[in-house]
Amino acid sequence: MRFPTHTAPLPEAENSVRRVMTLVLLALLPGTMVATWLLGWGVLINVLLAIVTGLLAEAAMLKIRTRPVRPAITDGSVIVLAWIFALCLPNLGPWWLPVFGAIFAVVVAKQLYGGLGFNLFNPAMVGYVVLLISFPEPMTRWGPAIDVSGAALNFTQSLAWSLNGILPSGVGYDGLSVATPLDHVREQLTAGATIHNATASLFNGSTLLQSWNLWLSVAFFVGGLFMLWRGVIRWQIPIAVITGVLVMSGFLWLLDSTKHASPVFHLLTGATIFGAFFVATDPVTASTTPRGRLIFGFGIGVITVLIRSFGSYPDGVAFAVLLMNLCVPLIDYYTQPKVFGHKQAGKAR
Repeated sequence: MRFPTHTAPLPEAENSVRRVMTLVLLALLPGTMVATWLLGWGVLINVLLAIVTGLLAEAAMLKIRTRPVRPAITDGSVIVLAWIFALCLPNLGPWWLPVFGAIFAVVVAKQLYGGLGFNLFNPAMVGYVVLLISFPEPMTRWGPAIDVSGAALNFTQSLAWSLNGILPSGVGYDGLSVATPLDHVREQLTAGATIHNATASLFNGSTLLQSWNLWLSVAFFVGGLFMLWRGVIRWQIPIAVITGVLVMSGFLWLLDSTKHASPVFHLLTGATIFGAFFVATDPVTASTTPRGRLIFGFGIGVITVLIRSFGSYPDGVAFAVLLMNLCVPLIDYYTQPKVFGHKQAGKAR
């Protein structure tokens, strides 16, 4: 029987890197637009600085390694890496945060491991954690969502603050900065408040300012559903992450509801939804087997809640992802599906 043959140029595979990365970028748009609307132009400035830096760092490393530059920087992978990393940064942070973090993520966490497909750890989370540990104060420079006091910065003012640390006349940094929901709860609990009082203003308010975390979660959830619909990611990891968060937080909440936040709080604040759909699903550093994805995602959810509840950092998604990245080879080894036709040892032939 004769089969049809094709000569070059061959058609590009349906699930090429460029196609997948383009769909991920489209999925990031709703969350990025909502984040920019709620938190100001600093979000977009961080994204642009990280992308430009990431592309330059990628090109420089490929030149040093004598590898082709154009295919690597045009497949979209470094743009997705930088974009996801930048969305984790505070909207009032200085310019060098996205620049330094993007360089570390691309050069150390990606290229020094061999480039796309060879890195053990999620590069975006490596860059974020390095900044969080090395520069804790700048990493807390969060501004309020849709500042009702009229002190919100326009694009030019945000750029001047990011690049030069200059604020408009009559505007002070203390009037712009605010604690994130997870930081707020940790501060309230440290001061002796109950968890009910600490979280009351975050979901029960009537203003958009008091529910910005909910809007962001919804926007990234929509982007996640888009990726599921287009087959970019599998359902196991995001569902397992969310399940792990709900199970662990529900267990702690039932043990002591005065000290531990409810499952709803853990689900809708911090980076839970964003991490479940856009971070944990990284195809290179996540588990590759169906059962392995469930274990991998569930572990991320559980560790996230444990770090939030007992650790030194308000959110634990990045640390949880990196810790579970370490476990991926072991998880995949013990969750390999059986080969069709394979007989178990000891059975009669």
